[in-house]
Amino acid sequence: MIGRQDEISIMKGLLDSPNAEMLAVYGRRRVGKTYLIKNVYRSQTWFDFTGTQNATIGNQLFKFTEKLNDYFVDNQILTYPKTWAEAFQLLKKQYLKAPISTEKRVIFFDEVPWIASRKSNFLEELAYWWNDWASQQNLIIVICGSAASWMMSKVINNKGGLHNRVTKKINLKPFTLAETRLFLESQNIQWDDYQIIQFYMTVGGIPSYLQEAKQGQTATQAIDKAFFSKEGSLRNEFINLYEALFDKHQNHISIIKILSEKWSGMTRQEIIAKSKFKDGGGISKILEELEASSFILKMPAFQKKSKDFVYRLIDEYSMFYLKFVEGKAIVAKNEWQLQFTNEKYKIWAGYAFENICIKHAESIKMALGISGIFTETSSYIFKSTAEQEGFQIDLLIDRADRAINLCEVKFYNDDFLVSDSIATKLRQKREHFRQITGTKKLLFNTIITTYGVRHNKTSQAQIDQIITMDKLFAMKNFE
Repeated sequence: MIGRQDEISIMKGLLDSPNAEMLAVYGRRRVGKTYLIKNVYRSQTWFDFTGTQNATIGNQLFKFTEKLNDYFVDNQILTYPKTWAEAFQLLKKQYLKAPISTEKRVIFFDEVPWIASRKSNFLEELAYWWNDWASQQNLIIVICGSAASWMMSKVINNKGGLHNRVTKKINLKPFTLAETRLFLESQNIQWDDYQIIQFYMTVGGIPSYLQEAKQGQTATQAIDKAFFSKEGSLRNEFINLYEALFDKHQNHISIIKILSEKWSGMTRQEIIAKSKFKDGGGISKILEELEASSFILKMPAFQKKSKDFVYRLIDEYSMFYLKFVEGKAIVAKNEWQLQFTNEKYKIWAGYAFENICIKHAESIKMALGISGIFTETSSYIFKSTAEQEGFQIDLLIDRADRAINLCEVKFYNDDFLVSDSIATKLRQKREHFRQITGTKKLLFNTIITTYGVRHNKTSQAQIDQIITMDKLFAMKNFE
């Protein structure tokens, strides 16, 4: 098992609980939810059932009964239930027939959003079964689904019979860079940090996507094959990804495409102005669902009111697909190896690396030696006026020890050369930031880059800290 130490600790803790437990596990498609559950609870799983997308209630019940037959009945066909109420009673009867055990048993329902279709009454009957009987047994009920927002509203925050019944929840996130390196090493892929980041910028920390990397290939070759060859498995994944997660997935895709046009992110009002949506619950629900599924990040703006959030597209796969793949024909062999050195890629890579740094802010704090200090991360954009040229701070770390790190993020294939003109801009940016915000805190100009920095004495005076890409691979809670 790669990483997931916090999640494993939670799951194993439930095995030692004296009470019946209900665990909700959610996270985006192919992030490794089922793999995690089946591996941690391998020896305790007493029964499991996986829903089928777009199946009828009758079809789901048929498959559920077949699974009961596989688990419990020798050469005997159980009567097929007509409702989920009957199905849960069948499950109860099989449990009562089983030998008494002091070890907790796990019942695992996977892809629950597909099982609990409209008018199925699955959740209502699950709630009754739990409240009436299962909650008094030596059981762990695991409810899992890829539609994170559905899991939050229908299961975790259920207003009916399941209200407050979930005892633990796990929102499974994509791998960090540290976990990604461990995963690739487990596949006998020995890439350096730069190669790993190149690949991560295209597929993110999704284990299924990371499997596209093959031993003996460079990151560029792996990207070429996965996205730009006729048999590339990630070339046609985009629609399938959103369709599997959201009922009206075209609405979500439209917001993703809008956000992909502005790397620094957009406010809610800017998104509305660019879209067909009105300012109301509809757009709020879409944004909440995309955030719950780790596609976008809602970032506060420095010293702004809580409503002045910036929504930023942070899903690496979606960013890369929309920029380089969508609508483009396969024109030649080794297409990506021809493209990735051009200026368009270099500009995109700079923004993609910026996103990675934002998502690995905790690793940056560790590198700065401030992991134990309360901080707030945000972005800062000052729009041009008649008197003042506009500027942007990629990542701002506001610290409780009365200091602020103004982070400049640079992605280069060599040391970053800080010329006198760049040093002047860093100095001016710091001065203007202090003047505009009125902050009394100490301001540190912080460079986050790949390999390091080359500068002279003049430019050196304007840089307080330098963080290289290897610090983003800091491992926490790893053995």
